[in-house]
Amino acid sequence: QAQFVESGGGWVEPGGSLRISCVSTGATLPYGIGWFRQAPGKKRLGVSCINHASGLTNYADSVKGRFSISASTAKNTVWLQMENLKSEDTGVYYCAAVFCDPQHMGDSQNWGQGTQVIVSS
Repeated sequence: QAQFVESGGGWVEPGGSLRISCVSTGATLPYGIGWFRQAPGKKRLGVSCINHASGLTNYADSVKGRFSISASTAKNTVWLQMENLKSEDTGVYYCAAVFCDPQHMGDSQNWGQGTQVIVSS
């Protein structure tokens, strides 16, 4: 079973950019990988996912046009490029193996340590 290590988070001002990474360890990259965000005091919600076998992606309405997800099977890595960041993007970002198509993004019960993103001036 794949385990994931997230990295690349940090502090950025509103309007800034950040790219976070998710590396699959212990197994090849599952077909579907999703990014989730948990804001302080709130539930963990799906942000974006990719099925790297089909190339299909899914984005939450709140990040469409600003976030871009990509994957490399050679590097066992999925990235989330985040542009024009807003304060509401603040949270801990987690990745997980999930079902992914343009209409559906699955959930997971297995989580890593996540990577913290803070958007603030």
